[in-house]
Amino acid sequence: MTISVLIADDQAMVRAGFAAVLAAQPGIEVVGQAADGDEAVSMAHELRPDVVVMDVRMPGRNGLEATLALQTPPRSSDYVPRVLMLTTFDIDDYVYEALRAGASGFLLKDATPEELVAAVRIVAAGDALLAPSVTRRLIEDFARSGPPPRPSGTRLAELTDREREVLTLVGRGFSNSEIAAALFIAEQTVKTHVSKILSKLGLRDRVHAVVLAYDTGLVQPGS
Repeated sequence: MTISVLIADDQAMVRAGFAAVLAAQPGIEVVGQAADGDEAVSMAHELRPDVVVMDVRMPGRNGLEATLALQTPPRSSDYVPRVLMLTTFDIDDYVYEALRAGASGFLLKDATPEELVAAVRIVAAGDALLAPSVTRRLIEDFARSGPPPRPSGTRLAELTDREREVLTLVGRGFSNSEIAAALFIAEQTVKTHVSKILSKLGLRDRVHAVVLAYDTGLVQPGS
């Protein structure tokens, strides 16, 4: 199945470069390019891409605001794309807010062409952010800058004790193989637990399971 992609960045050279890389890949089609957040939202609703590659920092409506708008569509539309956020990471202040707004992944702006292609495919499939090492660094950053965790509430009540253990480790940035080793269970069993956790909690992907783990206080920053 072909993955359709919209690229949103205020720098024309960046847009053109990303478009050239992605268009050359089998199974990926670049359907449009937007120069700012407003254009990204408008073009996304018109073209309905599977993935929007969105720069965080743009004039006017920034990437965070555009992502939030795309994740909360009007009643007349059921279209909600997956958003891959472009970030300089070390200096961006938007990481936590972007996750809460609904971003499904992050990509460093100095990423290689191979990393860009892999990230688009990963986000389109609804999988984790990127590599576990990047996930851990991202978690540390947004947990440090985000609001204090709220006490665990009824959202976690449907989970079994084992599922809470798995969610805790997901929140700490563990990969499936690392979770399996830590809990002495098969990796396929971990995948089943993660799938059930997402279903029970109404979460779209693993990224938002990380956010929920911090939001509910299941995982504490620095733990």
